[in-house]
Amino acid sequence: MPLLKYEQIAESLRARITEGEFGPGELLPSGRELAEEWAVSRATVVKAMDVLRNDGVVVARQGSGFAVVERPLARPAGRRRPDGPRLAGAAAYRLLGNPVKEVPPSRVANALDLTDGEHALRRTRLMLLDDGSPASLVDAWFPPSVSSRCPRLAAPEPLAEGTTRYVARRTGRSPAAGTDLTTARLATESEAGVLGLGLPAAVVVVLHSARDEAGAALVCEIGVTAAELWEDEVDYPMGS
Repeated sequence: MPLLKYEQIAESLRARITEGEFGPGELLPSGRELAEEWAVSRATVVKAMDVLRNDGVVVARQGSGFAVVERPLARPAGRRRPDGPRLAGAAAYRLLGNPVKEVPPSRVANALDLTDGEHALRRTRLMLLDDGSPASLVDAWFPPSVSSRCPRLAAPEPLAEGTTRYVARRTGRSPAAGTDLTTARLATESEAGVLGLGLPAAVVVVLHSARDEAGAALVCEIGVTAAELWEDEVDYPMGS
């Protein structure tokens, strides 16, 4: 189904932001400029900006227009509801180190349908609490079928549009089904160091995997959270 005009504008701006034309905090073209460029009404441009703002890509600047967010948000591993907004549960984060291609743990390799010894691209982020302290350590693993078509995943920079949107835009593949496996164990020494925990420390581990409509793997994430910070509330109907 073809995109509506306001969706086309939003997708074009996502691409221009991700490719570096507009950096963090920089103003986007004005509503008048975009209306003229796309031959649409100002109301259509406003609708496109509302999409980007709701997705946490841009922020409104009083009297100036819209600017790229200076500090992109991300979500922890798992708990991705199909009817929820992209920013549900999102928080500030920072990337740790450089993305690297390596052989993932066996559970990740299985979730990504990799062959023995096959590499995947790992991006590691540290989710932060409101006060800036560590909340959750997340390794996101992308199979070669995704990373080879999404070069920005290998850059040590946050993506304002989010990796899910970026992958969908570059590959035409979006998540259609997800699986979350939640377990508990003791933190490793390296995990405790990053999360600021004393040993021994209990952690909750979420292994999240997502597949597209064809059933092909898109990503597998492992999120490690201190047990004292973990909570999961689920609302559901009861009765006949």
